[in-house]
Amino acid sequence: MLYVKDFFSAFNTQEAVSSFIIMFMVIDMVGLTPVIIDMRSKGRVINPAKATIWSLVLFLVFLFLGTSILGLFHVDVSSFAIAGSIVLFLMAVEMVLDVEIFRNNGPSGSSTMVPIVFPLIAGAGSFTTLLSLQSMYGLVNILIGLLLNIVVVFFVLKNVYLLERILGKSGVYVSRKFFGVMLLAVSIKMFLDNLVRFIATVQ
Repeated sequence: MLYVKDFFSAFNTQEAVSSFIIMFMVIDMVGLTPVIIDMRSKGRVINPAKATIWSLVLFLVFLFLGTSILGLFHVDVSSFAIAGSIVLFLMAVEMVLDVEIFRNNGPSGSSTMVPIVFPLIAGAGSFTTLLSLQSMYGLVNILIGLLLNIVVVFFVLKNVYLLERILGKSGVYVSRKFFGVMLLAVSIKMFLDNLVRFIATVQ
């Protein structure tokens, strides 16, 4: 009982809001909208509820056990982030060049897990951010920020067709190209930043 009281006593509105904003920027559901629309146009089935629940599960597991899980496989955070950045890079290439790299050969609805849940929503960038936030904010504030972002994830996935109607075909095409380039830049930056950290650890 005392532990629970101590847990909630660490609540801080500013920290909770900061956690939400930081995670919101990293997950970037608004920026992922063209990616999701593009996948739907290719006939890939995405289950909003399933994607949201699995994203939350992965976030919570990594929040509490991330470092330990990576340690079991002798993988550091930088190596994990580099792997995730490569997958994001390939996704960006698909969007910019109108090529298909991720074949839809999996079972029905498999696109919900890969690449929607991982690495687009719960990916290396957001996992690394969660680990970083633990050194800055109280756990209760990180959890509040995370749960608010999960609400945003579900809302966007559930209502993406409305955004598709608003944007129109030409709007979707232009935004897909624009965010494809942005995703390409993010993946390259993530790759280079974590490559530098990895090299620094082995020297």
